[in-house]
Amino acid sequence: MSDVLVTENIQGASMIELMKDLDVEFDAYLWQNVNLLKQKLADAQALIVRNQTKVNQELIDAAPNLKIIARAGAGLDNVDTAYAKEKGIVVSYTPDANSLSVAELTLGLMLALLRKIPDARQDTLTGGWNRVKFTGTELNGKTLGLIGMGRIGTLTATRARAFGMKIIAADPYLAADAPHLKELNGKLVSLDELLAQADVITCHSPLTPDTRGMLTYQHFSKMKPTACFINTSRGEVVDERGLTQALLEHKLAGAALDVREMEPPHQSALNQLENVILTPHIAAFTLEAQERVVDAVCEDVRLVLSGKPAVNVFQS
Repeated sequence: MSDVLVTENIQGASMIELMKDLDVEFDAYLWQNVNLLKQKLADAQALIVRNQTKVNQELIDAAPNLKIIARAGAGLDNVDTAYAKEKGIVVSYTPDANSLSVAELTLGLMLALLRKIPDARQDTLTGGWNRVKFTGTELNGKTLGLIGMGRIGTLTATRARAFGMKIIAADPYLAADAPHLKELNGKLVSLDELLAQADVITCHSPLTPDTRGMLTYQHFSKMKPTACFINTSRGEVVDERGLTQALLEHKLAGAALDVREMEPPHQSALNQLENVILTPHIAAFTLEAQERVVDAVCEDVRLVLSGKPAVNVFQS
């Protein structure tokens, strides 16, 4: 049995160095075999995961020697942080390492939707040259509504301002006079106001019991019929049936989803809609972001196993 167990595809120079220096077992698909994973956890002191490994009470109980759970990413909805704390296990994560990459993909999806880039590409590849058919919409002068304005939302808004967009945000934890909102000439509004006013809505909400399924058909029906919705946060915050129904009824003009209610998702009506862009949870997958993430988790594992405090500790 190994001291460090890596249960998903987490690669990089820091991981290679970690494997040279410590007893590391790397199995990118181990998360799929829970029984085998529990067996291998019997002697493990460190567990490194992404978002597929469900580090629940059962898994933690199978690891009596575990000192650290290192999550290569920002969200901790797949880790029972309360139980880990009760067991004296450090939970480390990387909340800021991939923020810029997520913000950039959000802008990319925004441009792809409003300028109809995927459809124009596909039509051209099949011999078309239909310029008028793919007449798009500018970002300049449009209102961006951000559901959640933490670090990723702020980075997205900053870049949207460079395109000449107006900024509004709905966030229960944000003060109306928050400095970063004022710097962007942004305005704090209610969710209903945001849905009614925004031309583009981007979701940057963490997954919590309060946010699970929070965006329903009723919410999407309040959007402008010319508006678009983009989600690069967590798929479970969106009721996909409700979104699909709203799209079919032309309550909104289009949607782009990098995250889904179930990952990988089943085939659904969303796959058949021409005004929907679907990507496989790639927001954090840039070379730069992954290097930062892997560096951070490997460093925290090294620190904890050498008896020192981790840097990126989750504080519940």
